[in-house]
Amino acid sequence: MENIRETEELQLKDEKVTLTIDERDYTVPQGLTVLEAARMVDIEIPSLCYLKDINEVGVCRVCVVEVEGARNLQASCVYPVREGLKVRTNTERVRRARKTAVSLLLSNHHRECTTCIRNLNCELQNVADNLGIRNIPFTGEMPNYGYHDNNPAIQRDYNKCINCRRCMAICNKIQECYVYSPLNRGLDTVIAPGFKKDLSEVSCIMCGQCVIACPTGSLSEKEHINEVWEAISDPELVVIAQTAPSIQVTIGEVFGMPIGTFVAGKLVTSLRRIGFDKVFATDVTADLTIMEEGSELIERLVDHPEQLPLLSSCCPGWVKFAEHFYPEFLPHLSSTKSPHAMCGALTKSWYAKKYNIPPEKIVNVAIMPCTAKKYEAARPEMECDGFRNVDYVLTTRELGRMIRQVGLDFTNLPDEEYDEPFDQYSGAGMIFGATGGVLEAAVRTAHKLITGKEMLVPDYEDARGQRGLKYGTATFGDKTITIAIAHGTGNAKKALDMFKSGQKKFDYIEVMACPGGCVGGGGQPIFGSRDYKQTSLDYRHNRAETLYNIERGKEIRQSHENPRIKQIYEEFLGEPLSEVSKTYLHTSFIPRGRHPYLYAEKPYKGFKERN
Repeated sequence: MENIRETEELQLKDEKVTLTIDERDYTVPQGLTVLEAARMVDIEIPSLCYLKDINEVGVCRVCVVEVEGARNLQASCVYPVREGLKVRTNTERVRRARKTAVSLLLSNHHRECTTCIRNLNCELQNVADNLGIRNIPFTGEMPNYGYHDNNPAIQRDYNKCINCRRCMAICNKIQECYVYSPLNRGLDTVIAPGFKKDLSEVSCIMCGQCVIACPTGSLSEKEHINEVWEAISDPELVVIAQTAPSIQVTIGEVFGMPIGTFVAGKLVTSLRRIGFDKVFATDVTADLTIMEEGSELIERLVDHPEQLPLLSSCCPGWVKFAEHFYPEFLPHLSSTKSPHAMCGALTKSWYAKKYNIPPEKIVNVAIMPCTAKKYEAARPEMECDGFRNVDYVLTTRELGRMIRQVGLDFTNLPDEEYDEPFDQYSGAGMIFGATGGVLEAAVRTAHKLITGKEMLVPDYEDARGQRGLKYGTATFGDKTITIAIAHGTGNAKKALDMFKSGQKKFDYIEVMACPGGCVGGGGQPIFGSRDYKQTSLDYRHNRAETLYNIERGKEIRQSHENPRIKQIYEEFLGEPLSEVSKTYLHTSFIPRGRHPYLYAEKPYKGFKERN
């Protein structure tokens, strides 16, 4: 059925129609909406609720246009083009209707723009500015819903919600977690979890895709910038930053650089100038993850085939999804921690001893593409020897704010290198940031561990690309295994259901909760409404392609060849899956069910009323 639909869509794109927009004729592919056609020919029609292929519902009425022959204004995001259609996007009637719609939204919106986390990158703010709204003619009762932040990852300010339903659409259609729904009716409608519970009390996986989708400051990551500044300001502490692979190709976008620009050297320099004592590459412990997970795959293939398929475990959003929706698969999850947790654990054990630093004086700050990493760092399992593996997690966006607070000209910073001993990493560790990267890296190392020989061509093209669910095989000598790669938990659900029903047999499955993998993570830069052309591009592909291009040029492309990994095993761990490795690099999982309470070591602040 999928192939039939794809064929029909391609045929539709090949057919053209000619329509008139603002007295000019344009030829565009059939099947587009008026909004898509207008943007294709560089005519901007504002919108707030629209997300292509995800939320095309026409509820905000900001994108209305005049259509010849229609009595009422039409929502362009749901109105299809046709031959001979005549549309006007900039009449007095249209401008007045758009202003009215946005003014009504603003009339009960808490307009704290200067202190809002989305200031200068808020779609509602941008649309209001573009429409020239300087006063709000409507008055009414200002809601006082308060906000929820009883979890370590995401906070929700209901007073800034405009009921666009974008969070609900992406959670339901892409992630298939069904956290949000409309509550109440009329002017009292709010998009929230059932009974308006905090995200910690429902089956939210903390992936942050709702944060990326939200056009206002109603949803945001739970910010930890002030806590990090306090640590940096304490001369008694050694504050260490570690950066995920994908950050190297996304942080530049915060400062206007082209999508996917590789800026690892500038990233290191900026962190040092902010005041971090050391800057480590999480890519190194990504290599370490492959050594442990690859060894685990071989162990299960040989000794425990009943525990196949092996499921990757480096994505905390996916792990939480499995705990909620597929607890029967928890024994199949790899027990390895994610790379940032491994880096934190080694920093406060092996590194602390090697450099004679008291572990209680070390503060580990992980710069991650993901809000779920904040949740993961708070899990009680993520500690060793009485110390938290990671003390604070900052998203790409939070780091961008810190760089701006310091006043650094990021684009003109010189390039510097990561600090020893977390400085040398393989290409395999680097491609963790893209969907399929973990499995590709594991296949490279598993080939060596099983056959004793290196892969002649490390590139595993079957693992690449932006298709939501990919299948294939990997051959190690005379051994062939079946693999699957899913990104977006809705696709993970498809893969697991196929396995459960017997439709497909898998030996190894990689899952990333966010579409595109970490390059599309919920903590990555958010494009505003003025950047509609950028958001219409497959920016996740551009970011991933940069990682692959840089990886191809690296001298060491396989995790087991990394000299730092060899050093860590020789000096501390011994060998993969050793008792020391299991103590510091492995974890456990918790069946949570559909209606859980978040397991966190420290209580969070919970519901707050506004002053």
